[in-house]
Parts: sequence; C-alpha cells; structure tokens
Amino acid sequence: STMRKRQTTDSPHSSTDRTEGKEKLRLKQEVGLISGVSLIAGTMIGSGIFMSPEWVLYHMGSPASSLLIWAACGLLAVFGALSYAELGTIIKESGGEYIYILRIFGSFPAFLFAYTSVILVRPAGLAAVCLSFAEYAVAPFYPGCSSPQVVVKCTAAACILLLTIINCLNVRLATSIMNIFTAAKLLALLVIVVGGVVLLAKGQTQSFQNAFQNTTASIGAVGVAFYQGLWSYDGWNNLNYVTEELKKPEVTLPRAVMIAIPLVTCLYLLVNVSYLAAMTPSEVLSSGAVAVTWGDKVLGSWAWLISLSVALSTFGSSNGTFFSGGRVCYIAAREGHMPDILSMAHVRCLTPSPALLFTSAMSLIMIISGSFTSIVNFFSFIAWFFYGMTISGLLYLKIKKPELPRSYKVPIIIPIIVLMAAVYLVLAPIIDQPQIEILYIVLFIFSGVILYFPLVRFKCHPRFLQRVTLHLQLFLEVAPTTRDAN
Repeated sequence: STMRKRQTTDSPHSSTDRTEGKEKLRLKQEVGLISGVSLIAGTMIGSGIFMSPEWVLYHMGSPASSLLIWAACGLLAVFGALSYAELGTIIKESGGEYIYILRIFGSFPAFLFAYTSVILVRPAGLAAVCLSFAEYAVAPFYPGCSSPQVVVKCTAAACILLLTIINCLNVRLATSIMNIFTAAKLLALLVIVVGGVVLLAKGQTQSFQNAFQNTTASIGAVGVAFYQGLWSYDGWNNLNYVTEELKKPEVTLPRAVMIAIPLVTCLYLLVNVSYLAAMTPSEVLSSGAVAVTWGDKVLGSWAWLISLSVALSTFGSSNGTFFSGGRVCYIAAREGHMPDILSMAHVRCLTPSPALLFTSAMSLIMIISGSFTSIVNFFSFIAWFFYGMTISGLLYLKIKKPELPRSYKVPIIIPIIVLMAAVYLVLAPIIDQPQIEILYIVLFIFSGVILYFPLVRFKCHPRFLQRVTLHLQLFLEVAPTTRDAN
C-alpha cells in the first residue's frame, strides 16, 4: 500500500555519530503552539505585502475589488491549511506535499513534484523574495524614479550569495537572523497600519469613494490578481514540512493555523487600507515600491525607516525560505528520488550545503532571466497545480479510507472549495490569456518522465555519476546522513 510508512534503520534517539545526531535533531519534537504560530506568520509576512498590492490593484482595476481579493486569499489560505492539518494528522511525516503525494499516489507523481519543486518552485520563490529585497534596498538611491534593473538584479544576486554563505556555515547564525528580522517586519507593518489609521481619522478617504468603479470582469485577470495576492500568503502550509517536530501535531497543527492566518489576513487588509488612504489608486499603480512611496508621503524625512525596515523584512524572509529550502530536497533524496549528494551534510558545520548550493545556483539563473511579477505568476501556477493534487489526495482518503485514524477532521466542503479554487487558478490564466511560458512549464514538469523510469524506477545509474558524487563529496566535505530503509 502507498500509505505504508517506512521504518527507519536507526532509533530517532540514537546519536552514535554526528550524522545520526543531525537526524536526532530533525526528529526532536520541540515545536509547540507559539512556535508554530510564529513559523507560519513569520514565513507568510515576507515581501508580498510590500510588492503585490499595486499588481492586485492593477489587475482588478478598483480599490474595493482589490481588498476583496486580499480577504478571499486569506480565506483560501485558511481553508487550504485546515485541509493540510487533517493530512498532517493522518500521515505524521515531515515533507509537506511531497510526502503526502508519495504515500497516497505513489512514487511517480511524488518524483514529478520533487523534480519540479527542487529545480523550479523553491528557487523561484527565493528569487522573487530577493528581487523584492533588492527593489527596496536600492530605492533610496534613486528618489523620484525607477531603479535600474541591472542594479536591482545585481543586488538580489548578492543577497542570494550572502544567504548561501550564512546558511552553509552556521545554522545558529541563520536562525538568529530569522528571529531578528521577523521583529523588523512586524514593526514596519505596525508603523504603516498606525499611519493609515491617523490618515483615515483626518478624513483622507478619497480612494474609497466610488470604490468599485473600473472593476475588471476578466476571468484571467482575476486569476492573476489571486496569484499576486496568494504570493503574500505563501507559507500557510509551512508547519506540514515539520510535522515530525511538532508537539502533539493533532492539536498544534489546526490551532496554529486558526490563530496565525486570520491574524496575518487582518494585518494585510489594514496595510492595504493604509496604502489607499495615503495614495490615490493611480499613485499606487505608478509606484515601483509601494511601501517606500507611502513612507515618502506620510513620514517625510523619516521615510528611510520604511525602506530599511522592508529591506530587513524581505532579507529575513528570504533567509527563512533558504533555511527551509533543503527539507524537500533532503527527504526526496532520502527516498531515492534525487541524487544522493543532495541528501548529504557538511561534516563539520552539519548543514545541508549541497542542497543549499544547488538552490542558490537555480535562483541566480531565475533572477537573471525574469522579473518579480513574472516569477510570482509562474511560481503560483506550479504551486497551485500541486496543491490541487494534494487536496484531491485528501478527498480520496476521506471517501475511500474513512477508517484511517485521524484526530482532526475538516468538513469535506472545505477541501472541495480549495480544489475548485486550485483548478480555477491553474486554468483561468491559460484560458483567458494563454502564454507560451506556461506551456514550457507544463512540458518541464512532464519531462521528469524521461528521468524517472531509467534513474528511479529501473535504477540505471551510469558509473560516471558515482565518480562525480565521490569527487563532490571530497570537494564539498560532505557525508551521507542517516537514510530510511527500503
């Protein structure tokens, strides 16, 4: 049965060598409710709320309809996370979508997910966050005009290289940076919310008069607006990547979701209202960095504080994305779906440096070739394709295997709504405004077939690959971690 779990060769409490010590750390159940809420909210609040509002408004055409999109995105994130919470209490393994697809649908679709996630999805997410960091970091040096794309892309590339060094050398430094920068992002959002309340109290409500005027009715435009809004909510499924490390996952998962996501949704709505109180819709649309423009209009000579806070926030978010980036890569390699080198750790630093270096290289390629908005659209297309597959797996388990033990049950209407939304988000832009890039992405996903059968199914590994792995081990000073038995 595909639901059958693998048994580990070593006890999770064993620590006879350093690699087993790393495995022990990975399995230690130390994430409680407060940590779970922080993990979800800290990952969700990244670059999106500072970059996406102008694009949501651009595609929707009116302030009121853009606010409805932000609220709908929050509701969809709650529904998706609650559906994932039930999956997490049935399949109590880390790895998120990858492990659920593997256990429910089997090896082949799980390989396609891992192949696409490791090479496209995670690097695309990191590239988009680093591009938004760069946009805000260089904005103060180009007042009153758009920053040159060459400068923005070089700054984003420098950010990725710095993150690579930090995460490959020291886990403690990486986690400390994440905690410090989470405080910066909350401070930046609170300043914007308070500023918006003051402006509304003074009567600056012109953006909300005839607020639905010019609303678009295009199916594809609404779908792309959802993509831009949902990018800001990305991270709602983060706890499912660390299920093995949760204290009482059956309780912690649903509770953390119900606290964190509504909190972030309210914060996002208030920030958007603040933007529209300070600026007219046309000013929001012409702003390259909407939070910086808000700071210029509201804070005057203190506007640099917003640029600094947002740059720190997005850097911290990209660090968090990078820090967790090796998890799917590691688990997929552990299951034999990725090259062995990607499941190895540095012998002294005990960091998954090969996986991090690979993610870094792919992200640099995406930064060179794409812009923030195009990367987000294609990231969202792939992400919701696999979210839909995962949710359909939950519906299969609810209908065909109701006897499986589960301590939390989500009403069946909720995953049905999420599945319908996923189908809409995947198909709407294709039907309304077909782009050749989406065809390339679909072809890329199914190009995994060419690799799966010889390399994974029939295990035809050319000898030169073993030599390459050995040389990379010596060069990178990495060794295998504890793997699960077949």
